[in-house]
Amino acid sequence: MPYALVLVASAVACLVAESLGARGVVYVTKPLATLAIVAMAARAADPVSPRYRALVVAGLGWSLLGDVLLMLPQDLFVAGLAAFLIAHLCYITAFSGAGGGARAWGAFAGVAVVGACILALLWPRLGMLRLPVAAYVSVISTMAWQALARWRGTRAPGALGAAVGGLLFMVSDAAIAVGRFLMDFPGQRVLVLATYWAAQWLIAASVQRPGGASTSRTT
Repeated sequence: MPYALVLVASAVACLVAESLGARGVVYVTKPLATLAIVAMAARAADPVSPRYRALVVAGLGWSLLGDVLLMLPQDLFVAGLAAFLIAHLCYITAFSGAGGGARAWGAFAGVAVVGACILALLWPRLGMLRLPVAAYVSVISTMAWQALARWRGTRAPGALGAAVGGLLFMVSDAAIAVGRFLMDFPGQRVLVLATYWAAQWLIAASVQRPGGASTSRTT
């Protein structure tokens, strides 16, 4: 099944629908794009390990729930934040158990500084959300660190993709936070969604062992 085609078609339709205010189309295409990524990871024929695949698929599943919560007309920001926080905990467990762990301290310092700068920028505007946002920034920074640590430890092509994905996730979430708490800026939605789906795609692609068949075969 051409998962990349479904992702691209759904993503483009979602962005066009958002620009036109067609919320009904967004409600279908936004989760469909993420669902294509979930399916790609779940159907990888030759995964790095069953445990790694299960954790990444779980992370993608929680992300899908977060997508749905954040796109609804009700203000479910905290619930969506919680869903993505759990997704990142799944990713952290996957990366740390597949070559990450207590290594790449330079990468740790880098993402910690970036995370601290983002939090400092947002802090005066967060109000009652200071604690949940601080927890989320800490968790996503740890996720990006562990993705980088896994790549530093294994040097596998898929690990590099996941590391880039972890960094893109931070870019996407930083753009969301700036738009919500500071100011809107031109191209915000395109930046948020393009980096988000690219991040998830790269993390999902890291499930497949390099050189293996991309999806499971069905009879």
